[in-house]
Amino acid sequence: MGVLKPATILLLSLVVVYISWSWRLTFRETFRQCLLENSQPSHTISAAIYTPQSSSYSSVLQSYIRNLRFNTSSTPKPVLILAALHESHIQAAIVCAKKHTLQMRIRSGGHDYEGLSYVSKVPFFLLDMFNLRSIDIDLESETAWVQAGATLGEIFYRIAEKSKTHGFPAGVCPTVGVGGHFSAGGYGNMMRKYGLSVDNIIDAKLIDVNGRVLDRKSMGEDLFWAIRGGGGASFGVVLSYKINLVRIPETVTVFRVERTLEQSATDAVYQWQYVAHKLPEDLFIRLVLEVVKSSQTGGKNLRASFIALFLGDTERLLAIMNDSFPELGLTQSDCIEMSWVESILFWANFPTGTPIKVLLDRTPVTLVSLKRKSDYVKEPISKEGLEGIWKKMIELETPFMMFNPYGGKMHEIPATETPFPHRAGNLWKIQYLANWNDTGINAANHYIDLIRKLHNYMTPFVSKNPRQAFLNYRDVDLGINNYSSKQSYSEGRAFGIKYFMGNFDRLVEIKSNVDPENFFRNEQSIPVLPHPSINEVEEE
Repeated sequence: MGVLKPATILLLSLVVVYISWSWRLTFRETFRQCLLENSQPSHTISAAIYTPQSSSYSSVLQSYIRNLRFNTSSTPKPVLILAALHESHIQAAIVCAKKHTLQMRIRSGGHDYEGLSYVSKVPFFLLDMFNLRSIDIDLESETAWVQAGATLGEIFYRIAEKSKTHGFPAGVCPTVGVGGHFSAGGYGNMMRKYGLSVDNIIDAKLIDVNGRVLDRKSMGEDLFWAIRGGGGASFGVVLSYKINLVRIPETVTVFRVERTLEQSATDAVYQWQYVAHKLPEDLFIRLVLEVVKSSQTGGKNLRASFIALFLGDTERLLAIMNDSFPELGLTQSDCIEMSWVESILFWANFPTGTPIKVLLDRTPVTLVSLKRKSDYVKEPISKEGLEGIWKKMIELETPFMMFNPYGGKMHEIPATETPFPHRAGNLWKIQYLANWNDTGINAANHYIDLIRKLHNYMTPFVSKNPRQAFLNYRDVDLGINNYSSKQSYSEGRAFGIKYFMGNFDRLVEIKSNVDPENFFRNEQSIPVLPHPSINEVEEE
């Protein structure tokens, strides 16, 4: 057989590209037509569809990408975007995706650390929930219905509009979307007092694989349990959650105290380990560890920042700190009294005096490329251990860590109450963070390698068998699910046990019952139990 000439190879390549392009164009139009045919005349769907030929396609796609690692020319793009305006649009999307065997990705706020809500290596379309963001607050019952496309900032602002003495326990990043945050747990600085977001959800509306709109009663307690911490996108499309508002004082107190190694940071961190989880549940003190430039030598230094929310006034806070944590040396001048909603801005690093209306902004102030990992700690770390960690962090320089204390309500709620299992027995959770502005795959690999090295170094100090991880801090290093193979369950178990521990198998059973064909899936979704083959059935 003769060797193909370069001109022939070029021609064949062009033919392949043309066929691929032509197929995509035809498939996209066929799928779009299916959406139009299956939508309700009273709720036209055409205005919700964006194809690559639409002038707004790129801006809609990019407007909710919160990790610049997944906003490059080589990042896989959806066949089309459906920015649903009505629940019937979602029902049509499910019908057409099943008919055309097209994968659906569901995005609310876009803060999925690994981009799984808007990126896939197989052909997919994006169901974007940002138009479905109503918030209906009922102060008489102290509840609210919140749609999945709303942001945390919008919730906080709308509550503050109605009341000075109500709040909700959730994260402190205002641009995070409700859909992903609530369905994976929802972690915030009132968790020692009121638990996680999922601990305060009392109802939900979900569209299942058959297109039915279900509430808590009609979906049943198993499915309602699963979508409060097990990841809603594995089980259906969550439309909204009904939440219990919590009582807060009109005045809260915050502080941020920083200590370097020259300022006895090691002693303060060492003592924090023993008291942070035992303090009154009104007090939450986050510890942030990072490498900074020394003001004295100009070299690298370790800085420990103690950031607190106290549901009370300065006088009571100082009494607690002087009694339980004098090593920090907190003074009255360190403390700032404000309203609870103003404390959200403090925690989100907005300048003092920023109007609270900034909470309605849906776009973060800055965007970077990033990687996150997580851990749980069950025993205090010795001073020798801490000094080794400081040395490793200074060597790596870029990655930093946040320690979030447990205790209080987190130790009272059983591990099986929701799919989120990380309750009693944990002193604090670690979030590892690496941010960078450099572009390109080499830069990404460099920074990801650094955070992996820090995570690996921490192995002796964290939970074991399994090494626990937090679903809201999505991390594909833990494994991915090859959902089309018979190994789906075993592959899913590799990361599922770390996220859900003893709750994993219950989630798999529920998933297998409500979505047996695994329509709702991504690289870290809950797997289904394997179907027995015909031969296996005959042998039985």
